[in-house]
Amino acid sequence: MSAVGVREFEAGDLAGAARVLAERHRAHRVRHPLLRADFEDVRVALGAVTEAWELEGASGAVAVSDGEVVGYLLGAPKGKVWGPNVWVEAAGVAATDAEVVRDLYGFAAARWVEEGRPAQYVLVPDDAGLMNAFFRLGFGAQHAHAIRAPFTGAVEEGPTVRRAERRDVQVLAELDLVLPRHQGASPVFSAGEIPSLEEAIADWEESVDDPEYATFVAEVNGRVIGSAIGCSLEKSSAHQGLARPDNAGFLGFAAVFPEDRGHGAGRALGEAVLKWCADSGYDSVVTDWRVTNLLSSRTWPRLGFVPTFQRLHRLIGY
Repeated sequence: MSAVGVREFEAGDLAGAARVLAERHRAHRVRHPLLRADFEDVRVALGAVTEAWELEGASGAVAVSDGEVVGYLLGAPKGKVWGPNVWVEAAGVAATDAEVVRDLYGFAAARWVEEGRPAQYVLVPDDAGLMNAFFRLGFGAQHAHAIRAPFTGAVEEGPTVRRAERRDVQVLAELDLVLPRHQGASPVFSAGEIPSLEEAIADWEESVDDPEYATFVAEVNGRVIGSAIGCSLEKSSAHQGLARPDNAGFLGFAAVFPEDRGHGAGRALGEAVLKWCADSGYDSVVTDWRVTNLLSSRTWPRLGFVPTFQRLHRLIGY
C-alpha cells in the first residue's frame, strides 16, 4: 500500500467507505454465515454508512491511499445514560488494514475529546486485527453480541420449565430486579437503574399476556426460581443494521434468584427460548451480555452462542 493520508470524513467519501464496509462484512460472514448477506452489496452498505454519517453530531476520519478510501471511522453521541459520549456503531468503522484504524482514531478522537466526549464506545466485528487495534488504543471489551442456530436437539434434564402465567406476576417482577442488581455489583459495576418492585409488578400486570413475547419460568419443587424472555430481534434497539440478522429470534432476558443458582435453571431457560425460536420459524437466535458478567459470559457460550460483535469502551482522562 502506498502512503496513507488521514483527514476529516466528508460526504464525498461515502461511496468509498461503503466499498470498504462491504469487504469487511463479506469477510465477517465467512465466520458467521447467519449474519445478513445483503450488506455485502456495496449499494446496501452505502445506506448503512450514510445513516452513520447523517446521525446528529456525527464526525470522523477517512484514510486515503492513491485516491482510494482504505478506511474510515464515524462516531456520534448517544443518550445521556452513557455519559458525555460518542458511539461508533456497527457500520461506523472499516479498513483494508486494521493498523490504519489507529491513525483514524487518532484524528477523530481529538475532536471528540475537544467536544467533551470522554466516554467512547465502538461496536466492532470479532476480527482479531480490528479488535487488537482498538485494544492498543486503550479500549477494553465491555459487551458481546452473539448468535447461534435455533435449538432442535433434546433438552437436558433439569428444572421444570413452563410458560409464565398471570399467577406468576409477583415472582416475575421480583426476578426483574435480580439482573440489574447483579449487573450493578462486582465485577460488572453497571450504572443501570433498578426499578422498584411496584413498577415491575405494574409492568408485568400489563404485559404478561403480550403474545409478541414468550416468557418462561423455571421451577424446583413447585417454586419459581428463574425466568427468561424470547421475542423477535426486531424488538431490540441494541441490535441494528449489520448486527441484526434477518428473521432472528432474541434471548432478551434471563435471571435466576442468587440463592437458587446451581440447579441448571439458566441453561434450561435458555434452551426453552431456543426451542421456542425454532418452533416460531426463526433462522437464528441472538443474545448479548456484559463480558464482565461472570454468569452470562459463561452460560451463553456453553449453550452454543458465538460472539459476532464486541462493544469496546474507553473512558479518557482517568
